[in-house]
Amino acid sequence: MNNILSDSENRVVLNVGGIRHEAYKATLKKIPATRLSRLTEQLANYDPVLNEYFFDRHPGVFGQILNYYRTGKLHYPTDVCGPLFEEELEFWGLDSNQVEPCCWMTYTQHRDTQETLAVLERLDLDTEKPTEEELARKFGYEEAYAKGKVNWWQRLKPKLWSLMDEPYSSNAAKIVGIISVFFICVSIVSFCLKTHPDMRVPVIRNITVKTADQGLAWTLDKQQTNAHEFFFYIECVCNAWFTFEILIRFISSPNKCEFITSLVNIIDYIATASFFVDLCLQKFASHLENADILEFFSIIRIMRLFKLTRHSSGLKILVQTFRASAKELTLLVFFLVLGIVIFASLVYYAERIQTNPHNDFNSIPLGLWWALVTMTTVGYGDMAPKTYIGMFVGALCALAGVLTIALPVPVIVSNFAMYYSHTQARAKLPKKRRRVIPVEQLLGRPNQQPMKNDGSNIISTSGGPKRSKDLIGAKIGNIPIGTSVLALCPQTMQLHKNLTTANIRQTFDTTKGPSSIVATNMTKKSDEKCYL
Repeated sequence: MNNILSDSENRVVLNVGGIRHEAYKATLKKIPATRLSRLTEQLANYDPVLNEYFFDRHPGVFGQILNYYRTGKLHYPTDVCGPLFEEELEFWGLDSNQVEPCCWMTYTQHRDTQETLAVLERLDLDTEKPTEEELARKFGYEEAYAKGKVNWWQRLKPKLWSLMDEPYSSNAAKIVGIISVFFICVSIVSFCLKTHPDMRVPVIRNITVKTADQGLAWTLDKQQTNAHEFFFYIECVCNAWFTFEILIRFISSPNKCEFITSLVNIIDYIATASFFVDLCLQKFASHLENADILEFFSIIRIMRLFKLTRHSSGLKILVQTFRASAKELTLLVFFLVLGIVIFASLVYYAERIQTNPHNDFNSIPLGLWWALVTMTTVGYGDMAPKTYIGMFVGALCALAGVLTIALPVPVIVSNFAMYYSHTQARAKLPKKRRRVIPVEQLLGRPNQQPMKNDGSNIISTSGGPKRSKDLIGAKIGNIPIGTSVLALCPQTMQLHKNLTTANIRQTFDTTKGPSSIVATNMTKKSDEKCYL
């Protein structure tokens, strides 16, 4: 009998989220400096009536935490989210890095997901209209908004920014976005077509020459060709729009420094400035030799295609995919360069071993071009090995190129699929979430106002939740606590209906005080009891 009592004294009951767990006190002492290793009866969550500790935490996660105390191995439950598991470990005072290796990959997946969501948050793919308070915070007039003294420019500035920079914010912004895309496409097409021979006009000048009889005559000379004049007017209209767009966006931007340093904006105003520089060169430097070389810098106008990323979330995701896959792309380039150098050297010496009068590989630099074309599986056919050893080297080069390019591709595709799937999921999520009141506000803390009993609920008047021993003798309205009036019977899962025949009795332990309150339903002849 004494052994039984001694064993019961060494056990502790933990009620976590409504599920009772029982463990030895020595088991909870295995991991010191944790919440469960410092359990005492003076804690607020200790219930002396039921002789248990109550924690309003996730019961499913606690099963794995208690198993960690028993076995010393922490496993990750696959039916809960990673951040929830981390929060529970932090509450119980455990280190998340102690997760077993078999569960580590599954456990850390949520961290990759959180990084992806943070990236998508920076990409600003949401189309929800911000509130007035958010606009005031974004454009820096919070004080004026709080005082109700917002002037006309502060009201107009966010509207201009949304109109010119956020194509999906309104119907007017969509129209402006369509106009911007139209001018970008027209400018690119015009830039390409004006180089076509049929779209150019020859520049003819008269040249005076001497004839055979020492006389003078003149002839026509085709010196050069210029683009048709029609393309000039197209460029003027397009660049007028681009200049207007840059100015409006700069004036209405919430952060001027961020606007100037943005890569897409840098391309935009350099491309626009190149048009005006080109006009000056045509007017003042057309007589210089090799002046056409300066037109090469106008190729920056092609980079305006990157402005389309503002109008397409898919392009934003594609650009972000290449950023996220920078390590894999760098590894791909490294292995390509390594293979090109190796196979260029091999094919150079392989073609010189045998007699080969039609040797195409006169130097290793020429072999570098062949190795690059072969490893990328392009195969122009301008250079080819003629000897058997050279053909063998070429076969190895082709196989190495296929493997080198194929290995990083699944990682890049996986990154794109991850970003795209999260973007689609974010688009389907509700934008407004219900506000959840912290439990500390409901329970009441010492720094809050005292709360009194209103006759319908048991509310703490000392700034904290009441313990069970403090509630003995308390009442809910006119009904004493401990009756089975509002209790669900664990066996029948029904409310006791006969209030007059409910008999209340308490059981006491001579050393521990009241240990339980038992309500027996006297209307039934069974031994069903409800422990409250």
